[in-house]
Amino acid sequence: MLRAVLAALVCYVLALAPNPLLAQTSLQSLLQTQKDEVLKPSRASVGAVLDTLVASNLPGVQDFLEKWQERQVVLNTEDGLFYFATGAQGDTLLLQDIDSGASLQAPKSALTDSRPNGGVRKEIAGALVRFQLSGPDIEKRRAAVEAIARAPSADVVGLLQASAQAEPDPALKAQKQRLAQILVARFAPDSAARIAAITGFSGALSLDIRAMLNQILETRPGVAPARPNANIAEILQPGSDALPIAAAYEQLVAADLAPPMISPAQIKETLAQNISAGAVAGIPLAQLAQPDRRIAAYQALVAQGKAAPLVGPEDMTKALNAHVFYLAYIEPDRAITDAARATLQDIETAVAFNKGADLALDALSLASIYFLAAIGLAITFGVMGVINMAHGEFIMIGAYTGYVVQQFVPDYTLSLIVALPLAFAVTFGAGVAMERLVIRWLYHRPLETLLATFGISIALQQLAKNIFGTQARPLTSPAWLDGAWVINDVVQISYIRIAIFVLALLFLGLILVVLKRTRLGLEVRAVTQNPGMAASMGINPDRINMLTFGLGSGIAGIAGVAIGLYAKVTSEIGSDYIVQSFMTVVVGGVGNVWGTLAGAGMIGSLQKGIEWLNPSNTLAAQTYMILFIILFIQFRPKGIVALKGRAAGD
Repeated sequence: MLRAVLAALVCYVLALAPNPLLAQTSLQSLLQTQKDEVLKPSRASVGAVLDTLVASNLPGVQDFLEKWQERQVVLNTEDGLFYFATGAQGDTLLLQDIDSGASLQAPKSALTDSRPNGGVRKEIAGALVRFQLSGPDIEKRRAAVEAIARAPSADVVGLLQASAQAEPDPALKAQKQRLAQILVARFAPDSAARIAAITGFSGALSLDIRAMLNQILETRPGVAPARPNANIAEILQPGSDALPIAAAYEQLVAADLAPPMISPAQIKETLAQNISAGAVAGIPLAQLAQPDRRIAAYQALVAQGKAAPLVGPEDMTKALNAHVFYLAYIEPDRAITDAARATLQDIETAVAFNKGADLALDALSLASIYFLAAIGLAITFGVMGVINMAHGEFIMIGAYTGYVVQQFVPDYTLSLIVALPLAFAVTFGAGVAMERLVIRWLYHRPLETLLATFGISIALQQLAKNIFGTQARPLTSPAWLDGAWVINDVVQISYIRIAIFVLALLFLGLILVVLKRTRLGLEVRAVTQNPGMAASMGINPDRINMLTFGLGSGIAGIAGVAIGLYAKVTSEIGSDYIVQSFMTVVVGGVGNVWGTLAGAGMIGSLQKGIEWLNPSNTLAAQTYMILFIILFIQFRPKGIVALKGRAAGD
């Protein structure tokens, strides 16, 4: 009895005694108790040192861990103390006292570096997260959150939730709360808390949310004589696409539920190991060249207990039918996996809807580009009936005009403001010159016009190569057009494409005003519908043709500036859009602005839809699109919006 009382007193005194590792009054004295591990740390044992430092709650621990991670901790062999290395002066190293921060010097020969390797530094970084989550430096707090997101664990959930409540930055606070919810969904010990966190993500689109749910729904294959008492995700049937016969039997063999298959090579090896007196199991070697005699010899060895039994098709089928093959969730709680599966299905539905919206935005953006590229051609073709194969080169001239302007006007916003009207003026003049010198002599001769403009396009491309070279030239967009409008993790569109869409709308309105509200537009429409009657009313069709060709060419120049903002400017930039421009005009309706708009929308949507169905082969997508256009023209040869008048008569 007395001995028991004494033992209890000893235990009580020991319990009240302070831990020598946690009762240190300074960081230096604490480090002295772990000197060898601090000086030569290893990843296998550094965890104990880190736990001791973190539990000490000493004020200099965070600074020490940061310096230790950056390999700035040294040991002075003269006094046996650790210091921070702050610089060097010849053979002398500048030091800083770990506790007081006082500066001193010591010869390099008396100092030994603590150089933690990559694995140790990673462990130190994990320990630093606890301090950085609530530190004063917001960048370090962000880095700590990102570190937790890269390597999530259950032991930081409480720290993250506590730091989120005290976080002053609203964006970072939301990020911490969201990450804490992810960690609760994965690691919380309470099933109800996990289910609440999981269902709270319903409709979320982030990749990390989907990754977390897929981790909860991770499965492993299994096989058993009967259906096991586990969280089964799916029962697999041998012979299905998910579980071929051979793979199912291999799974049985791996689980020691069936004997392994014996290959012909193994049969030969077994026979070779049992040769005796020129025979195997009484069968002469000369007869073993026959497959049936080899099998007979092997079966005789099986009967003698010298070989593993053969597995035939009937044995395999019997073994497969006697077992249950399944996929089981690694997560044992069915309620949690049910919640994760339902939430993931909701997310996948939302993702599919948003992918459709993103595809529609891409199609709208592409349609605006095609509209800008084709509207000038639509006006030219509709009024004059000229097949201008050099239309793409006017786009090229406009793009190069924007590039040249930026060489003299370094402000990209101002250069863009200057480039747009200048590109129109340059290409308008080039179009008028081309019409006066070539096109006017070839009216009503479509084949000669096509060949002449094709030759001009080749000449203009070569001229551009001679002036600017073959190297792509950048047409830099202003800073306010950088980046993209991110609606969510699935739907986003670049600001440049938004600007092109707005520009297309502006030109649509401008062209409608010109054609509907001005004298020039009235004369153009008159010449388009009935040139003879227009001439008898005092309108000069020759002048209208010249101005119309110049107008169409000028619009192509503006389109070149817009296209050059997101595509590299080369001599072939226009040829990339000439086919689509002609298809847009023909499908929409020759010479009609609304028809061109409808054609651009149809071509852009069709191209994006085909690319979505066949994303790995863009050439096939272009081919399918052309075939569709050909079929469409067979049923509606005058386009979506047919034009009355001369174009209709032609």
